This record gives sequence, C-alpha cells and structure tokens, in this order.
Amino acid sequence: MNKHPTISRSTLHEPTRHDSGPKHVSGSAEYIDDMIEPAGTMHAYLALSTKPHAEIVAIDYAAVKAAPGVIGVLTAEDIPGENDVSPSHKHDEPIFAAGKVHFWGQPLFAVIAETRDQARRAAHLAKVKYKDLPFALDVRAAQAAGGQLVTEPLKLERGDVAAGFEKSPRRVKGSVTIGGQDHFYLEGQIAMAVPGEDEDVTVYSSTQHPSEVQLMVAHVLNSQQHAVTVNVRRMGGGFGGKETQGNLFAVVAAIAAKKWNRACKIRPDRDDDMTATGKRHDFVVDYDVGYDETGKIQAVDAVYGARAGFSSDLSGPVTDRALFHADNAYWYPAVRVRSEPLYTNTVSNTAFRGFGGPQGMMACERWIEDIAYDLGRDPLDIRKANFYGTDSENVTPYHQVVEDNVIHRVVDELEQSSDYQARRKAILEYNAGSAILKKGIALTPVKFGISFTATWYNQAGALVHIYKDGSIHLSHGGTEMGQGLYIKVAQVLADAFCVGLDAIKIMATSTGKVPNTSATAASSGSDLNGMAAWDAANQIKARLVTHAAKLYQCDEAAVEFVRGGVQAGEQFVEFAELIASAYLNRVQLSAAGFYQTPKIHWDRATGRGHPFYYFAYGASVSEVTIDTLTGEYVVDRVDILHDVGRSLNPAIDIGQVEGGFVQGMGWLTTEELVWDDKGQLRTKAPSTYKIPVASDVPPIFNVRLAEWSVNKEPTIGRSKAVGEPPFMLAMSVVEALSMAVASVADYKIAPRLDTPVTPERVLMGCERLKREARG
Repeated sequence: MNKHPTISRSTLHEPTRHDSGPKHVSGSAEYIDDMIEPAGTMHAYLALSTKPHAEIVAIDYAAVKAAPGVIGVLTAEDIPGENDVSPSHKHDEPIFAAGKVHFWGQPLFAVIAETRDQARRAAHLAKVKYKDLPFALDVRAAQAAGGQLVTEPLKLERGDVAAGFEKSPRRVKGSVTIGGQDHFYLEGQIAMAVPGEDEDVTVYSSTQHPSEVQLMVAHVLNSQQHAVTVNVRRMGGGFGGKETQGNLFAVVAAIAAKKWNRACKIRPDRDDDMTATGKRHDFVVDYDVGYDETGKIQAVDAVYGARAGFSSDLSGPVTDRALFHADNAYWYPAVRVRSEPLYTNTVSNTAFRGFGGPQGMMACERWIEDIAYDLGRDPLDIRKANFYGTDSENVTPYHQVVEDNVIHRVVDELEQSSDYQARRKAILEYNAGSAILKKGIALTPVKFGISFTATWYNQAGALVHIYKDGSIHLSHGGTEMGQGLYIKVAQVLADAFCVGLDAIKIMATSTGKVPNTSATAASSGSDLNGMAAWDAANQIKARLVTHAAKLYQCDEAAVEFVRGGVQAGEQFVEFAELIASAYLNRVQLSAAGFYQTPKIHWDRATGRGHPFYYFAYGASVSEVTIDTLTGEYVVDRVDILHDVGRSLNPAIDIGQVEGGFVQGMGWLTTEELVWDDKGQLRTKAPSTYKIPVASDVPPIFNVRLAEWSVNKEPTIGRSKAVGEPPFMLAMSVVEALSMAVASVADYKIAPRLDTPVTPERVLMGCERLKREARG
C-alpha cells in the first residue's frame, strides 16, 4: 500500500495525443450524420432565393407539396415564436425571408420530407415571383450607395493626431483591399432535433455555442430554455463558422420536430452551405500615416470599411476587433481608427478565426511596407523601429497598457535561428542575376489580445463527478471542433487529481450539464474551461483532504495528492481506495466549477479599457519564389517561433500553430470569394474555391514554441491561448511575395498587393511595377 503506482499516461504540459485522434483516422469518431436516426426521422432542406435584393410578390408551393415524399412546408407563418436567429440585439436576421430578400441564397422556406433527397429535390420546385430592387455587393459599392451601416461603428483615438501629422516630415496615404474567406469546415452545417414530452426537445447541433442554439430554439418555439437541451460531442471543424451560423439549421429542425412530433435532421449540400452561411469579412482600409526619416510612425488615421452583409450578426464585434489589432505589435504616438460595418446585399458575414484581428493587422503591415519602400529600407527595420516598448511607448489605441511585451525577444531569436539576414542578402544577389524567377523573404510579428471583448462572455462552468470506483466524469461548456480542447481540459483534471488520463471520461458538451456557456471562440476555450474544471477539482480535493486527515489521523496539511493517490502523513492511499472510503463516509464527490476572467473591463462608448487579459506573441519568416511571366509562385520555407506560455500540450499546440499558419496562408493567397454581377456567389465548391492542400505546405516548415515563456497572469498552467494567434503568422507570406514583386522595379516602388495574393495578382503586380518603373 505504501508503494506509489506507476502512471503510464501523461498529464499536464506533456505532448499527449488528441483524445479522438485514433477515431478520426479510423473513421469511428461519431458526428451527427453518423448517429443512428430515430425511427420515422424526417429530413429538411432549405429553399434559397435567386435574387440579391427583391420584394417577394408571390410564392406558389403547389409543386413542392405534391412532390414525392413531402410531408409539409415550413414558412415564416409556421414559426410559433420569433422569426429570428440573430445573435445581436437588433433581431434583424429572419429564419425565412418575410416580404423581401436581401441576398442571393437567403432562405425562403424549408421542405420537410421522408428522405433528404426528396426534400432537396422538392425545394427547387416552388414558383417565386420577385420585384427587383437595387443592390450593392461590396464595400466600395456600399460606400457609393450612401454607406448604410448594419450596426454601430467604433472609434478608437489616443494622442493628438493632427499634431502628429504636422510634425511628420513624410506621409503616405493609400488603401488596401483584404479579401474574405469561407470556413470550409470538413463537416458542414447540420442539426437533428428529437421531440420530447410537453415542450421538451433535444437538439444535436454542430455548433460552437450550444447555449445560443438553446436560446434561439426556445425563442423560435415560444418556450423556455429549460425545455431545450443541446448536445455537441464534436464538430468536424468550425473556425468561427459554427458560432452563430448553426442557429438557422437547429431551429428549422426543432420547429419541424415539434410540429410533426417526429425527429428531424437537416444537412445542406456544400454549395448551398457556402451560399447561405456567412464568411470572414472582407475589408477595404483607407489609411493616412505620418512618419519620420527613420521610419518611426508619428500618426495614424484609418477607416476600416467591411462588407458586413444584410444583417448585423457579429459584424459589430468583428469590426471592433479589427480596430483592436490595428496596431499589431507597433506603438503609435497618435492614432485614430474608425470602423464602418456596411450593409451589403450578400450573406451576413460572421466570426472567423481571429475575429477581425487578422484584417486589422494586415492593414498596418501594409503601411509598414509602404514606409519601408519609400525609405529604401528592409521592412524588418521599420517593424523593429515601431515595436511597443516600455514606459510611455506601451499604450494601445484603446488605452490598455501592454505589460507583458516579449515581441523583441521573439523576433530577435527567430531572426537569428532562421538566419534571416544572410538569406535576405543571398536573395538580393539571386534576384539581381535572375530575369524570370524572383525570390522574396519577410519576417513579420504578431501580438494578439486574449479575451472576449464582450466582457460577460469571459466565464465558464464545469461539472466533475467522481464515481465509487475512482473513475471521473468531466463535463464543461467548451466544444471540441478538432482543436484539442477536450484533451487539454482532461489533462488539467488528471493533473489536479494526480491520476492517469484513462481515469477521465470526457463527456459531450450539453446545456443540460453546464448552463449558460460561452461560445468556444476568442482563443479562450482552454483558459476558461480549464480553470472551471480546476475549480471543480479543488472543491472535491478539499473534501477529500479533510476526509483523509480524519481517516488516517493526521493534520490536513500533511495530506498531499501524489501520483496515483494521496499521501496522508506516513500512509499512501491509492486514489480508488480513497474514493471508495469517501463514499462510505458520505463525502460529496461532485462539484460544479466556475471561472471568470479577472482584470478585464471595456467601455465601448469611450473607447477605453482593459479588454484583454494578456497578449500572445509570435513571429514568422517566409521565403518564396515567383515566376514573373506567369505569376505562379511557391512558398519555399517557413520558420516560426510562437509564444504559448507554458504549453498545456506541446503536441496539440504545435499542430495548432502549423494548421493556423496554413489556413492563414490560404486566406491570404488562394481563397478568393467571387460574386457575379447578378449577386450570386460563384466560388461555392472545391472546384471553384481553392483551399490549401497538402502540396501547399512549405517543404521546409520549422515550427518552434517559445519554451522560455511563462504567462505572467495566473492562467491555467501559466499557459497562453493558441487557437487564433498563429493564423496571423501567415502575413509573412504576403510580405515575402511583395518583396519578390518589388524586385522587378529594383525595390523602389511599393507593390501594394491586395489579398488574396493570387498568381493573377502577382502577375498584374509585376506588370504594373514594370510600367511605373519605365515612367
């Protein structure tokens, strides 16, 4: 009994495999479409508008209702409660269009049939009569039409901007177009609803925000939240696309399930999914920047116009977040930045990894680049000259003091380890002797604030049970979309109780277990849910310590959790034995944990506060080769150093850095969204929308975590968030492509490439610079 058993499974801070990894590769991981359907399950399919902006004059459903297998049609009139799934207070996103359509692909009604194929075919049979209305599809068109906003804009201001410009010997004005991005999750939107007695309904939803789905279903059914249970075991990808976009599908399934008292499932095809659901906001940023002869920025004034779509969705917070990251890692003595979330006749854009932050950073990297080419300097020199420092040079545009700045160390270390200076010199020599192929290299930083800027979302709950045999049941409010949140929180719990991971049962996220959950977003999943689970564990441990001290007649201070059990004075007791005795002595072996992020506050009206608990940092070096005759290019090598604090799971975190970089590279280089002049999205399938594939991964891809980093704030395990920050590391690819293009004009003209930097844009950029160089 006194011998400590060996624990074979790793716990906190160890590189541990994803809990569902073997299931993913074997195909045994269960997603909603894999679940056994209850007998009599119906299938729903959405009918979508074929006009970007029009009055609905009439809809003839006769052919739809007469189609084989059709059970019925759901319209706005069939909704018991509110015809709305908007996450904002504006309630401006109807489930089914009522009287007017605002974008091509807006749901008109849903067909309910015995099979999915029958519902899908019948959805195309309605005869819809429209009266066309004027429409605007992009930022410039919306601005030209008067600039109608879908939600309130934000302004951040600090310092005297006019005085800053007055003392700036140099000034650059310009604009940059930053493209959007489709989430292209492997598992599309899907939901299944199973009716219960009274008002009850259970919804299986592929969502990052179970509590919001619960709320939406309750509102739509005109019931209370306690009647709705939402379960989420896993998603096949989310990236923000399932934070609000799953609401529509869940409520349609729930309405049908309660109306006909039969289970109902809905799953759109990929093209309809891409047409009807929101994407990353594309931006046009107009800027005016003053600076001195050394490249030191003196003043910034910029307007961030965003294609928000037809409704507010999350456009307010997304465009707010773009302003929060308009500085990236740079200090501006005087700054004024304003958001412009514009109404357009396109699908309402939504959350996407980085939540507006990447767009804010790309804009500021553009004017850093402009300054460098104007002064004939390496852009890295301009970046270093403007990094946040200490004392007065550490205040953000939103008046938060940067207290944990490590960007100098990260960049210096990566510059050395990647041999950046020698490689840049060799590339300059190569380009001088190569007429067709040109190379580029760039090193870019990332500073990313961690926390929801909506302060109330910075909370989490967890439920932990220990059973009589010592096995542990873990539930929390976070959702698993492949990012490894479940395994990280399980590691937290295993570490707290000093047991192996095999003692922990990871349960599906359920609103019936943990209420009022926040979305798994803002990179905060591990921070929030890990701390909530840790709190629950500590409550139970305190009871067990009291029990052990009494049972083994020692002071509570002499009771310590050790590997495999508890050391109570001179006595070692195995964990399972301790739990069995605790049960017999009526010790409570269950606890609800809770956590709220400290220190944070934000006043949107004044543009001041401390919205972020801490910052995560990183840097990347990318090297590229372009063909100036075709515009084609390859990313030859990437080096990354990223700060995750003390990593909870280095294997998972490195995977997040690698995946985030590649996804960011796709956003910035290949993933182009195109609407035609009729308002229809044309890039709505893998045949027309190019995400990165295995062959796009750089052949030399060196990724390291900053092992010396420890979060100064008391986060779980002193770790830092890793979900979103690595996404922005891909900015170095754009900057490297810019250098390669600039070489055709001897680096004397800023290339000003809009994103995505497709081969076409590389080719056109080369031709434009050649013309400008000739005069």
